[in-house]
Amino acid sequence: MKKYKTAQDFYDSQEKGIKLFSQIRQILLDTELEETVKWGVPCYVIGKGNVVGIAGFKNYLAVWFHQGVFLADQENVLINAQENKTIALRQWRMEYEDTLDTALFLKYVQEAIANELEGKKHKKRTNTKPIEIPEELQQVFDEDFELKDQFDALTPGKKREYCKYIQEAKRAATKEKRILKIIPMIKQGLSLNDQYRS
Repeated sequence: MKKYKTAQDFYDSQEKGIKLFSQIRQILLDTELEETVKWGVPCYVIGKGNVVGIAGFKNYLAVWFHQGVFLADQENVLINAQENKTIALRQWRMEYEDTLDTALFLKYVQEAIANELEGKKHKKRTNTKPIEIPEELQQVFDEDFELKDQFDALTPGKKREYCKYIQEAKRAATKEKRILKIIPMIKQGLSLNDQYRS
């Protein structure tokens, strides 16, 4: 998915569903939500709280409700796009030729805003499973105590990202290449995916 620097860049680049995108954007702008860009796509926020996001795909556009798990969804329009991965996020998919039920859409947006203002947030589950350091990475740590200390100072989430990244490589050469890539990132205290985040 292409990443955009401004919301206007995103909307200007859309070739399908121009009317639908325009209607959705106008409804969102007419609320107290503030338009910004996160993860390279338009995101509508209140303060620091992400409320609604929007993105375009090959055959449909998607509106994300960041705390959508709290929405009543009486019309059953929301789905969990990544079952077993996303907990709070819910998505409303619309085909580009669809006619927007503006009243219904506004109702969902207003409910999402009210939930955000009430502080309804799904608490992240903490992963208490021990972190398994791949043998190849442990060998590097055994030779570089300073690197091991820097790794130990990372958050559990960052440690898991790095370990999984090494474990997913099937060939020894790939594992070695990946280890060389992550060493400077560990030293800087970065997450594996920091380079992709805005």
